[in-house]
Amino acid sequence: MAARDLTQGIASTDVAEGAIVAGTVDGRDVVLVRHHGRVCALAGQCTHAKAPLAEGIVADGTLRCPWHHARFDLSTGEAVHAPAFAPLSTYRVSEVDGRVTVSDTTDAAPAPETLAFDRRVVIVGGGAAGHACAEMFARHGAGAAVTLIGEESEAPYDRTMCSKQYLSGDKARDAASLPDLPGVAVRLGQPVERIDRAARQVTIGGGERLSYDMLVLATGAGPIVPGFTGGDRDEVFVVRSLADADRLIAASEQAGRAIVLGSSYIGLEVAASLIARGLAVTVISDDPAPLIQTAGPEVGAMVQRLHEDQGVTFLLGRSVERWDGEVATLDDGSRVAGDLLVAGTGVAPRIDLAEAAGLTTRSTDEGGGIVVDARLATSDPSIRAIGDIASVPDPRLGHPVRVEHWVVAQRMGQWLARHLLGLVEGDYVAVPFFWSGHYDTNLRYVGHADSPDERRIDGDVAQQDAAVFFTGNGDEQAVLTIARDRQALKEEVRLEARS
Repeated sequence: MAARDLTQGIASTDVAEGAIVAGTVDGRDVVLVRHHGRVCALAGQCTHAKAPLAEGIVADGTLRCPWHHARFDLSTGEAVHAPAFAPLSTYRVSEVDGRVTVSDTTDAAPAPETLAFDRRVVIVGGGAAGHACAEMFARHGAGAAVTLIGEESEAPYDRTMCSKQYLSGDKARDAASLPDLPGVAVRLGQPVERIDRAARQVTIGGGERLSYDMLVLATGAGPIVPGFTGGDRDEVFVVRSLADADRLIAASEQAGRAIVLGSSYIGLEVAASLIARGLAVTVISDDPAPLIQTAGPEVGAMVQRLHEDQGVTFLLGRSVERWDGEVATLDDGSRVAGDLLVAGTGVAPRIDLAEAAGLTTRSTDEGGGIVVDARLATSDPSIRAIGDIASVPDPRLGHPVRVEHWVVAQRMGQWLARHLLGLVEGDYVAVPFFWSGHYDTNLRYVGHADSPDERRIDGDVAQQDAAVFFTGNGDEQAVLTIARDRQALKEEVRLEARS
């Protein structure tokens, strides 16, 4: 059935309060939403990855994307929650005599409110959290107050593409670039060497000192390589940065067989990307099933079958004891040949700078990271911590959590900027969210569960149509969905209400 041409008009009764009506304007996808009685018309594709917004939901004055849960203000089209940054185009709407008609011209998105801000903000780290924080300052005209210091020489980029679209060859390297930061002083390739809390200064390479009124630590996490013999050889790779991906891509062009250590999300994404590049891939993991520590055995078994159907071989319940550049010797004495080995065995928060400055941190047994309060303040009120390094109070769980996911870091950075600009009140209470793609199957995970042991399954995981609810102390803490994108959005709203 052809989509309705909204320039020809539709009945007012077809646009119910809070519902999404799909149509076209001059051949472009457009959605209509009635919000507090007024009909809004916005572009119908998410500006992040072109997801069909007609399949999303409306909540709290926002239109929410079904794929990666970006949010857009219904009235202005502004992208108010990452991973989208660009606004949606909006269209003029008239409602006369019981009929809604949309103009065939778009309106420029109104510029966000420009705010006066005279405090000096230094952000250490150009990853998801640091970039999103700086972008929100810049969006509101306060970019000149911000200095962003990045250890890498690369301008901020989408790190998720390193193990997925760029590594697989689906997208070019420059597609990973994140939006520019107008007005922000961006210092690249200059690691911060120390923090002088008394003087409120940071020292960067070469001894230069920069003063701050507010310091934001967004140093992220670094990959962990298991301590097996040969783990320091040139044929051992990690995938955390574009430079890491460049190196692995170059090596894969001369390779036929790859070994991937680890069966969590990064390990499996790397395995899928190397399969796409034509390599034979063996995944070695000491877990009994993929993703079992976060998603449970049912999802793990389903995901394992997906990868096996694409040619991936799994050796589970095993670990590598030695790698000689051509053969991996496992703990049971068996041997696996490979031209290269990729460690996808997790990351550790980069908190050395914070520890040296005397900030309060958590031990590895406590989850690691920097202790922050509900406003993301560290033990020094002039220093905030965001992203993978932040151990944040979770009002739904009743204890702090440290979440290592891209969108979580972005939203934490955006919230902090809004908080410092005086645009939001109260505490940081965002519900964690992440996604993971496995060939044509996508998992959406909303919330945070300490363990997948207590779970309830609605649907059929094996048939890739299910919602898995994770509980603790009698409360639902998180949900993982397969082919139920709208349900994932609704569960996110439900968990938000519990904050």
